[in-house]
Amino acid sequence: MACLLMFQTHSYDAWLDDPGRQTAFFHWTRQGGSLPAPIFLLLAGVAVALVCERSIQKGASASDASRIAMRRGGQIFVLALLFRLQEFLLGQPSAPWTDLLRVDVLNIIGLSLVLLGLLVAVAWRPWDAPRPPQIDTASLASQLRFRAGLAAAAIAAVVAAVTPPIWTTMRPRRLPWFLESYLNGVHIFNQPQAYLFPLFPWTAFAFAGFTAGCLLASPWARRRSLESVGFIAAAGAVLVTLGLWLDSRPQLYAVYDYWHSSPNYFMVRTALVAAVLVVGYFWCRWAPALWGFSPVVELGKQSLFVYWVSIELTYGGLSIVKKHAQDIPNATRALLALTAGMIVLAAIRNRIQGRPFREWLSAWRSPTRAAA
Repeated sequence: MACLLMFQTHSYDAWLDDPGRQTAFFHWTRQGGSLPAPIFLLLAGVAVALVCERSIQKGASASDASRIAMRRGGQIFVLALLFRLQEFLLGQPSAPWTDLLRVDVLNIIGLSLVLLGLLVAVAWRPWDAPRPPQIDTASLASQLRFRAGLAAAAIAAVVAAVTPPIWTTMRPRRLPWFLESYLNGVHIFNQPQAYLFPLFPWTAFAFAGFTAGCLLASPWARRRSLESVGFIAAAGAVLVTLGLWLDSRPQLYAVYDYWHSSPNYFMVRTALVAAVLVVGYFWCRWAPALWGFSPVVELGKQSLFVYWVSIELTYGGLSIVKKHAQDIPNATRALLALTAGMIVLAAIRNRIQGRPFREWLSAWRSPTRAAA
């Protein structure tokens, strides 16, 4: 679902002409575009919690589990730098060298995974310490899981709360712009840019996802998956209510920007992402995903790959239509073609990835049936 929202956001932003960009339609596509990045980051946090939990339960130490997350984060960060290099080279001769240092969503996903790995190393440290045989390991794991989830929630709250001053009154101006940009997205300009993805506030979504992942990794959640999803939905309802109520109250910040740096908007977006996760749960459990083929599932398994390709086909030099020159109907037709192409590309890669080419025809079955 995040991939579908991403496609429509990038497509209309890259392709619509000036009259189209002045419409309410374009405004609503931009609102939908505010969700993919939080979804990707929150799911990254969930994945770290689940992967580290599984590794520890299989006998790995907490330090080993944390290294798994940090190593994956480092890999994604390197991929982000390579992606920026690709865009810079394909954008010649007009692309400025400063584009190489832009802080994009892949950069922050990578750094967030590294930070979450550090959190696992600290919160689960007692797991690696020698302990008497009479210690109940299941009880200790529950305590450490709860501590890690609570710490992640606190970090997410702090990151969201300090974002407004880091963007405005307490900017780290002494840092070089390419380092400050990782904190507030200032890039080469005089103020933070809303289209970039600095650590503040974006990494807060990853820590919030880690908290949700700790809940989902618990024995209670594994026994009662429906109730645990309902708990996440209820938490989302609390967050959206609290965020909207606090937004209506007098603000503590000298400069308050609800749509870009506000902790209240962070709570609302986290609640919306929680709602998307709940919908995804029911989709995967009861909807067409069980019929043998689901475009949403196919895209979800190749989200990084289709992100990389779709960016080049919308914003890049390989754009499938002329940029900033399409009316809404033409842009919509191109969007449908892009979406269909990405689904086919993801489905093919899901079936041949890691296999010799000669086996790819036999692999052309749905992942669900193949697993069965």
